[in-house]
Amino acid sequence: MFLKFLTPQRLGFISLILFLLTWHGLALILKQSTLPTPLIVLNILKQQIISGELPYHLGITLLRLIVSFSIAMLIGCSIGIILGQHQHVDYFLDQWLVIFLNVPALVTIILCYVWFGLSESAAILAVIINKVPNVIITMREGTRALNQDLLEMARCYHFSKRKTFLHVIWPQLYPFVMATTRSGLALIWKIILVVELLGRSNGMGYQLNIYFQLFDVASILAYTIAFIIIIQLIEMLILKPLDKNAKKWRR
Repeated sequence: MFLKFLTPQRLGFISLILFLLTWHGLALILKQSTLPTPLIVLNILKQQIISGELPYHLGITLLRLIVSFSIAMLIGCSIGIILGQHQHVDYFLDQWLVIFLNVPALVTIILCYVWFGLSESAAILAVIINKVPNVIITMREGTRALNQDLLEMARCYHFSKRKTFLHVIWPQLYPFVMATTRSGLALIWKIILVVELLGRSNGMGYQLNIYFQLFDVASILAYTIAFIIIIQLIEMLILKPLDKNAKKWRR
């Protein structure tokens, strides 16, 4: 009876409450300004929202995220599909991928700022360069995993290229697109914060740098919570419905 009560939703809610209680208990025990209680952080979050400061900087960061993520996905998916279909091109560019995958994000950001100045375009470019190789790798493996029998069947039935892509290729590639989308969102916003911290005068990263210099941990946690909430809303309201609709064809 008790196990039936513990649905996945209830387990998730209980886990969150336990996390908050643990955080609150540790804050009360340690009594340190470096670990404020959840109530203090939520109060700071409320004040920042009312003042308009947090929505402004959050909006700037989200705009950078949307632009850089969209461009990175478009470029990465296109190149990844090409590499998965053409072996010789894959062999030629494989070492390039290895190099870009192993260059630290911080190095890429610094070089973009040095070469192109402390501009918005340099910031976006740094994020794109860091994200594209990961998208290429995922989409290349997805293209390699395409069911050749289904492709052969499409040719036998004289499917057009558009119809083949929509009804044969896309349903098989979709899980790989969703995988790189989810991992990309988790990765790309962290890179954006570093980009903003190093060379921008607005955005979440810029604000976190200011609060770090002031040792204002409560504000740092408040901004972090705000961004986590936004990412979770994107996951629940956009990504999960898209994932669910795209899998309707499966039995």
